Amino acid sequence: MATVDVTEDTFETTVTGEGIVLVDAWASWCGPCRQFAPTYEKVSEDHPDATFAKLDTEANQSLAAALEIQSIPTLMVFRDGIMLYREAGTMPAPALDDLVKQVKGLDMDDVRRQVAEQNAGREDSGEAGSDS
Repeated sequence: MATVDVTEDTFETTVTGEGIVLVDAWASWCGPCRQFAPTYEKVSEDHPDATFAKLDTEANQSLAAALEIQSIPTLMVFRDGIMLYREAGTMPAPALDDLVKQVKGLDMDDVRRQVAEQNAGREDSGEAGSDS
């Protein structure tokens, strides 16, 4: 099986490591989740260099709440510990495959620079707001 289950105990270590990690947040009672599962599994087999994780939101309700998951399925994509994508809903296999290829093609040095700039901008605006 090409997918791995993540739990409240394993989620953080799974997504903060090096490499690409996709997380499918799902529940057994969710029809769209059950429809997306074979697509997710199939694409995972085409990308053995990425981790395809499944997060059962019913069994891990505290984590689902902490992640603010309001609709399922929700797909999150991390690379080198940085969340690059998060979207609720399903997608066809070609779109998921393309998403994985786009994440593989990213210049992570550039991504880290952009994240640092965004964080600095938030800190600057937060400091400006506290002066008034």
